[in-house]
Amino acid sequence: MNFDPLLILAPHTDDAELGCGATIAYLLEAGIRVYVAVFSTAEASLPAGVPTGELKKEFFEAMVALGIPQDHLFIYDYPVRCLSSYRQDVLERLVQLRREIQPSAVFLPASSDLHQDHQVVHVEGLRAFKDITVWGYELPWNHVTFSANAFMVVERRHLEKKWKALQAYKTQFILGRPYFSWDFIEGLARVRGTQVKSEYGEAYEVIRVKVDLR
Repeated sequence: MNFDPLLILAPHTDDAELGCGATIAYLLEAGIRVYVAVFSTAEASLPAGVPTGELKKEFFEAMVALGIPQDHLFIYDYPVRCLSSYRQDVLERLVQLRREIQPSAVFLPASSDLHQDHQVVHVEGLRAFKDITVWGYELPWNHVTFSANAFMVVERRHLEKKWKALQAYKTQFILGRPYFSWDFIEGLARVRGTQVKSEYGEAYEVIRVKVDLR
C-alpha cells in the first residue's frame, strides 16, 4: 500500500501525535514524506495565565521531536469547538492541500469520533479526498465504539518518539489530561499490538483503500 506522501489532518494541536504519533515515527524512518495540517490551536482551552500562541509553539516542538520538516506543516487558527461554523473554509483549505501535496493517503479522525470539531474534519476530509486511501485514527476518550480494522505494527523506539513529542505539550500536562501519560500511551499500544500478535501497534479504521498495481 502506498502511503507516500501521507497527509494527516488534525482538528487541534496534539491530535496527530496522540492518534498516530508512533506510526508517524515509523513511516518517517521508512522514508515516507509526512505532512500534518492542524485546523485549530485551541487557544480558548488554554489554562489560565498561559500566553497566547503557546499551543502553536508546543506543536512545532512536537513536530521537531518526531522529525517532520517545518515546510511539511500547515496550521490554521479556527476557534476551538467552532469548526462547524467554518465548514466551507475548512473544505477549501483541504482542496488547496490536495493540490499542493497530492497525497497518496490521508489519516483523519475516525468516523465514530464524537468531538464536534473532529466530525467536521472527518466529513470534509472525506469530501476532499474521497478517491484515495483514507484511514481514521483512534482517540479513545472521544469514542463509544471504534472499528479497529487496520493495525500499524511499531517498535518501542517509535512509541518513545511519540511520547517525546507529547512531552512538548506542557499546557496539557498542566490541565491534567489523563491520556498524557506514558502508562496510557504504552498500555494502548500494547493492547493494539497484542491484537495482531506484536508487542506494540496503533489501530485505525479503514475508510477507503485505493490500490494501483500499475
